[in-house]
Amino acid sequence: MKTVTPDQVSVADFHSYLLSAVAPRPIALASTVDKEGKVNLSPFSFFNVFGSNPPTLIFSPNRRVRDGSGKDTLDNVLEVKEVVIHVVDYSMVEQVSLASCEYPKGTNEFIKAGFTAVPSLKVIPPRVKEAKVAFECRVRDIIQMSDQGGSPNLVICEVIALHVAEELLGEDGKIIPQKTDWVARMGGDWYCRASGDAIFQVPKPNIKLGVGVDAIPEKVRESGVLDGNMLGRLGNVHEVPSTREIDNFRMLYPSGYTLEEIRSLVEKGELHLAWTAILAME
Repeated sequence: MKTVTPDQVSVADFHSYLLSAVAPRPIALASTVDKEGKVNLSPFSFFNVFGSNPPTLIFSPNRRVRDGSGKDTLDNVLEVKEVVIHVVDYSMVEQVSLASCEYPKGTNEFIKAGFTAVPSLKVIPPRVKEAKVAFECRVRDIIQMSDQGGSPNLVICEVIALHVAEELLGEDGKIIPQKTDWVARMGGDWYCRASGDAIFQVPKPNIKLGVGVDAIPEKVRESGVLDGNMLGRLGNVHEVPSTREIDNFRMLYPSGYTLEEIRSLVEKGELHLAWTAILAME
């Protein structure tokens, strides 16, 4: 494994490693205004949600790596502590990329990128009509790490209003993942798309504890037939089959199941039967 420390390479090179390795990253399309009311719209992939009480989003308009210069978004939120953060989906990604161009200060990227500006309810910056989700936010704090190139500027935002397209919602009023088509940033010019077969489900342990991978007999665990995800799936069950179930299985299948057959059961989600076949090997 290659090891790199920040002092061995340039800031630009380490920046490239960070963006390629910490990915995919959701994109915040941030709408801000300066003290004169001039609008700016720009995307940032250093972004995520950090809590729900109060609802908190953080994004970072970093200083430019090449020369340490700041961005208009940072200047704006220092002057007017409000922002609208939009989540980016596939239908708008090319326009969002265009909005990232370094236009002269005072340029309205809504116009340049072809977006429609509509009034927000609780903040001054307008929101993007075409966005499927928009968060109106009050800026609670701004943490500037340094004045050097690539330096983070953490803009800590409290959400005070949420707008979500009805088409994304189920009957319970919640967002259905299969109805979304979000995009996220990778390294360089690469993006990825979270929709269709790219979306999958992993059951959460929740309140009940999983039995753990260490509960799987060593000869099965170390066989190499089951990969890490399969072992994790087996370890995530809340309880293993009873002795009675195992004895009944041995009566029905005196020759037992092979590890390949057990692998097939795990792939199909038949975890209880897979566990029974594993423990019947003992």
